[in-house]
Amino acid sequence: MFAESRPFRVSQHLLPAWKAVLPVGGHVELAQPGQHMTTAPGLIVPPQLAHVCAATSPYIALFVDSWLLPSGTGPIPLSTSKVRRLLAALGTAGADSPGTDVDLAAGYAELRAVTGSPTPLDPRVAHAVDVCTLRDPNTPLAAVAGEVGLSAPRLRALVQQDVGIALARLRRWGRLRAAIADLPTGPASLAAAMAGFADQAHLTRTARDFIGRTPASLRPAKAETGR
Repeated sequence: MFAESRPFRVSQHLLPAWKAVLPVGGHVELAQPGQHMTTAPGLIVPPQLAHVCAATSPYIALFVDSWLLPSGTGPIPLSTSKVRRLLAALGTAGADSPGTDVDLAAGYAELRAVTGSPTPLDPRVAHAVDVCTLRDPNTPLAAVAGEVGLSAPRLRALVQQDVGIALARLRRWGRLRAAIADLPTGPASLAAAMAGFADQAHLTRTARDFIGRTPASLRPAKAETGR
């Protein structure tokens, strides 16, 4: 989850995860290359959709791994009532600005009520994406493949088939998440190194590619934090 107490616009990006944008009192504007702008009180954006996005008010953005919701090809507009239900599930309904003391499990359950349930992953794929995106994105692929009794090429093919996203891209997403978690407490160069990026410039390129903003723009203002 990322919470921001101001309107914000991100540049074009291609996120390898689902994103739900929940404005607190405003609306969302989403533009895809060559298409008309989509405007709604809230939006759920599927993985790997090239787009520019803006919230016109303080907002909460929920990022959900691609395999945790059913496959989708286009953005899902949310009515005002559905946005309120999601904010209520998170525990932020009625607030003038988003906070970070929230119930993410309840928010995910409410998202599934909107989108439906995903298809379970092959257990070998589930293990691989768990290691590469959550536990340790820097684990050598050969080691991950060996743990599930597959060759590295076969594991990459299975992940692409079941998840629809290359394993290498999912590993970069895992590193980016780890770096973002460290940004509020130290310099970006240290966050990049701890997450396994080659350098700070590599972190910056990945952040722009995946979420349409720079690491500097993710730093909390005053005492606010994102998680």
